[in-house]
Amino acid sequence: MMDRRLTPANDRVAAIALKGQVDAPRFVDGWAQGVVLPVVDLFKTPKGTRDRQLLLGTTVTVFEDVEGWSFVQSNLDGYVGYVPTYALGDPVDVSHRVATPATHAYEADTFKSKNLMHLPFGAQVKVLDERAKFFETPHGFVPKKHLRPLAQPFTDPVTVAQLHFGTPYLWGGNSTLGIDCSGLVQAALGACDIPCPGDSDMQQAALGHDIATDAPLQRGDLLFWKGHVGMMVDADTLLHANAHHMAVAYETVNAAILRIKAQGDGDVTARKRL
Repeated sequence: MMDRRLTPANDRVAAIALKGQVDAPRFVDGWAQGVVLPVVDLFKTPKGTRDRQLLLGTTVTVFEDVEGWSFVQSNLDGYVGYVPTYALGDPVDVSHRVATPATHAYEADTFKSKNLMHLPFGAQVKVLDERAKFFETPHGFVPKKHLRPLAQPFTDPVTVAQLHFGTPYLWGGNSTLGIDCSGLVQAALGACDIPCPGDSDMQQAALGHDIATDAPLQRGDLLFWKGHVGMMVDADTLLHANAHHMAVAYETVNAAILRIKAQGDGDVTARKRL
C-alpha cells in the first residue's frame, strides 16, 4: 500500500507520474510554487489536522487549488498535504538560509527600522544586495550575521540540533517557534545537506545503519522508539524534542530509556549511525 504522506493523489486529482498506480479522475503535471510565509502548516485535509510544517522558501509542486486550499507535495522531502493558497507564490531562486535560532527582516538596513517579518532557523531567502551589516532580500533587510549561504551547509547535525535547545514542543512542528522530535532531526540533517524524511518512522527506515545494542553510542547517533526519535550529543546525553519536557531538552540517555518505557511507549526500536 502506498504511503498517503508521500503519495500526491486525492479523490479528484493525482500526479501524472502515478498513472497506472492509482485511480484518479484526472492526472496532472502540477506546477511549481514557493512558500512565502515564515512558517505554514501542512494539513492532512483542508481545515484538518497538521501533519508537518513548511518554511519560507521551500518549493512545492501544486496539483490543484480548490476553494483557497492547494494540494501540494514538498520538494524538500516529498511530504504531501494541503496548505492555504495565500501561503504560496512564485518560486524564488533562494541563496541563503537563516542560520541562527531566529531573526527579523527589517524595513531598512538598520536595526532601528520597522521589523517586517520574523524568520525562524532554516527559512530560505534570496539575497538581492549587500549593505554594511545587512543583506537586502525580497522580505526586507536581514542582518548579515544571521544568514548563511546554501552553498556552505553546516557540517555537524548535533550543533544544529543544539541551536533549537529550549524550543517549545509542537506536534508536527518544524521551526524554532515550535518543533517535534522528527522535525528537530530533519532540521539538523537538512542544514547539513543530508536528505531526511519528515516523520520518525520514515527516518528510522531511511537513515544510517544499525548499531549493535552493546556498542557504545557516540555524538550524532539516532535513537528511535515507536513514534519518537532523539539525537545523541555524546555517549551519555540525548537531545530530543519531547512532550515530557514540552521542549527540546537534554536528558541522560539511560534515564530517557527508562522513563519512556515506564510511561508506556516501549523500548528503543533502533539505534542508527549516520
